[in-house]
Amino acid sequence: MKLSALGRIALATGIAVLATAALPGTPAAAAPVKRKMLPVLVEFSDASFQFPDKVKASTPDTYFGAKSDSAASFLSEVSRGQYTVVPAAKEQFLGPIKLDLSAAGCPQGKINQMTREELTKRGLVAGKDYESLSIVFPAQKTNCPWAGLATMPGPTTWINLYGTASGIDVVGHELGHNLGFGHQGRFLCTGGNLGSCKSDGSSYKSIMGAGYRASGFSAPELIHAGWLSGGASLKVTKSGVYTLRSLHGKGSGTRALDIALGGDRLVIEYRHAAGNFDAKIEGVHAYRVPKGSYGASSLIDTTVENKTAANNAPSDTDAITKLTDKASKVSVAVVSSGGGQAKVKVALNGDSLSAVAAPSKSATPTPSAATPTPSASASASTDTEAVTDGSEPASEVDSGDLAAVGERSTALPLAAGGGAALLAAGVGFLLLKRRRRRA
Repeated sequence: MKLSALGRIALATGIAVLATAALPGTPAAAAPVKRKMLPVLVEFSDASFQFPDKVKASTPDTYFGAKSDSAASFLSEVSRGQYTVVPAAKEQFLGPIKLDLSAAGCPQGKINQMTREELTKRGLVAGKDYESLSIVFPAQKTNCPWAGLATMPGPTTWINLYGTASGIDVVGHELGHNLGFGHQGRFLCTGGNLGSCKSDGSSYKSIMGAGYRASGFSAPELIHAGWLSGGASLKVTKSGVYTLRSLHGKGSGTRALDIALGGDRLVIEYRHAAGNFDAKIEGVHAYRVPKGSYGASSLIDTTVENKTAANNAPSDTDAITKLTDKASKVSVAVVSSGGGQAKVKVALNGDSLSAVAAPSKSATPTPSAATPTPSASASASTDTEAVTDGSEPASEVDSGDLAAVGERSTALPLAAGGGAALLAAGVGFLLLKRRRRRA
């Protein structure tokens, strides 16, 4: 499938550094965060922005603008005000700063190191004067194989800028990596049998899974961030019929069901147009969460359709109707869905779906708390404050019109940033925003 020059999404091999703090741990709700972000425009000894005035004019809007397509607006809305970014500088950005460095070879480690050194010379202290650093530089001579790069989790993003402005689909995606979200893929489980699934493509239900800004983040990612608290996410411990409110809708109510599935988790959400999200997503959707790592979830698609953000398939094409996992003795069936809420029947411990009745009003499922990863990254830890020159953060590889290029991944030990980490190499999501047209 070929997309327009305004944006292309495909799959490609991705590489990501995950600090040990990102590994699954004891769930804990995240406290509200207001994070100081510093966008810095950087030029090289042999490459400069072609239209610097336009880049300087667009940068504040991209990161802090009042419209819904700024990073600040996006994060505030999708987190229900629990996570906001604010300018670390009065001008809302710094630069352009000229580095004594050639653009050739895409030296992202050196770019990060030298930019931070320049900020130190100006009296700016990481973790105090700024907590997140977004380095924006001209793409023309770097030959970087990505449109954006990020530490995962961590405080740094790199924006390889074509034209005069980036956009929320790239910047928001990279900030998702900073929060500890990986690329969200998809399992094809035709017929709803969770014992017979294969990995195939992206979810298209999150900005982390080729869904663009309009899809926001999915329920597992919101759980990971601690943004579904106070009963908005429920750990289901008994069979029954549960009511879900739309994931991004206003008001109170349960937004996600969190169900044990052997050593994994099964997260159920209901999607319906709300605010600036989900105009093209409808219905009940399910995700498999590996070993409690909510930031690494994959959509469960029981159909043979390929619903994407770029085609005209019905908005509920890949919504689930029934799931069964015989090994875990779990079954799920959608009783009703539409108009802003859904009723979902859950049968545990081998119970028959037909025998499951609605729980009494006194029955209270257990609230599901979130993993603490984003709280850790929000504190500007010295473990993730800088990336060494030889390490590879999460990346979106830019190589034109791409498709899926493999399905297996490996994990290798790596020493990075002075501490233990995992280098996860495998199929990744390619979010490629080609902005080669000059504004």
